[in-house]
Amino acid sequence: MNKVLSNFEAVITDLSHDGRGISHINGKTTFIRGALPNETVKAQYTNKRSQFDEANLIEIIVPSAERVTPPCQHFGVCGGCSLQHMSPALQITHKQAVLLNHLKHFGQIEPDQILAPITGATLGYRRKGRLGVRYVRKKERLLVGFREINGRMLADLKQCEVLDPRVGVHLTDLIQLVSNLAHYDHIPQIEVAMGDEKTALIFRHMVPFDQTEIQQLCEFGQTHEFDIYLQPAGVASIHKIWPQDENLRLSYKISQEKLELLFHPADFTQVNADINQKMIQQALELLDISPNDCVLDLFCGLGNFTLPIAKHAKQVTGVEGDAEMVKRGNENAAHNQLENASFYSANLMEDCSQMPWFKPIYDKILIDPPRTGAENIINHLPKLKAKRIVYVSCNPATLARDAGILVKQGYRLKCAGVMDMFPHTEHVESIALFEI
Repeated sequence: MNKVLSNFEAVITDLSHDGRGISHINGKTTFIRGALPNETVKAQYTNKRSQFDEANLIEIIVPSAERVTPPCQHFGVCGGCSLQHMSPALQITHKQAVLLNHLKHFGQIEPDQILAPITGATLGYRRKGRLGVRYVRKKERLLVGFREINGRMLADLKQCEVLDPRVGVHLTDLIQLVSNLAHYDHIPQIEVAMGDEKTALIFRHMVPFDQTEIQQLCEFGQTHEFDIYLQPAGVASIHKIWPQDENLRLSYKISQEKLELLFHPADFTQVNADINQKMIQQALELLDISPNDCVLDLFCGLGNFTLPIAKHAKQVTGVEGDAEMVKRGNENAAHNQLENASFYSANLMEDCSQMPWFKPIYDKILIDPPRTGAENIINHLPKLKAKRIVYVSCNPATLARDAGILVKQGYRLKCAGVMDMFPHTEHVESIALFEI
């Protein structure tokens, strides 16, 4: 790999899947970070490879009509949001193109219909996050936030525009708090979790805090209305120190279904509450549940889809690999007085065809897997004879792969569309309907 520092002029014709501008220089593809289609730019090479080159934007000679002023002062340094220079409309168009290209390239299929994109607020939407903490001795400063674009160092942030303002505008307050702790240089991260009403901060610390530090943390929680948790070791060590009560749950409501879901701050929940509500309604519409339907929800987590489904179906079965999430699912079913939802723990990356929950015939199936997709369990789905499958995806490549398997099994990709769960980032969240 050769580092080449020469500058060049280029016309941008397209976007790569990760949002870099694409140009063709002397017949060779060049990816230019920060450039947009229909722009003429000056760029600087960063890497030259055998198949393609890479470069960074230096100057915009002819700007795109879709270029906007990034809303965050840290854009270009922080690696958290790489698409802020694109208009929201172009971001959606780009993500939709990424989804359709992956379906065609990896799955050799196209949907019969493209769903209207699910969109919402583009700032202040993020309710979950892990803030890195590091004391930089050369600068004699403590940093709290996300990593720089190159991924090696923490960015020097004052605030975060995509984090919910309950935390996003308080980064400098967190920096001041941690700087004043005796063990400021033994705190690698602060995990953020927010419900509708409460906000929790989990401080990971490598050495025990003394009583003075505990008091400082509690006073900070009281002043800013944060629940304060400590994590001295693994996840099991997380415990609450402020307020001094035994309520370890946050909560969020699914308004249209009149549900309230409880969760521990360390649990997985969707980061974007507004898009989550819209996504649930879209999934319910696509499933088209009747009162006599039995529905299977795979990778169900704490019941984010399972319990809304239970409001419409005869019976719903949720299956999840994390036993703690299964407990949470049962807890939420009881909390919402739902008796037609059952939860099972199973490793869905292994053969589950002999398990009791796999024996019934299901009318509808919902799948919401991790980034690795659901290839193993999908290979066994024909045995369940479901006529309709809704697939929620956070990775268009594995969705496309799995969609190809479903089509070979006799299903048809009726529709697919994107959901802007992570505005200003290259992450593509999508939903698809398969029918047999």
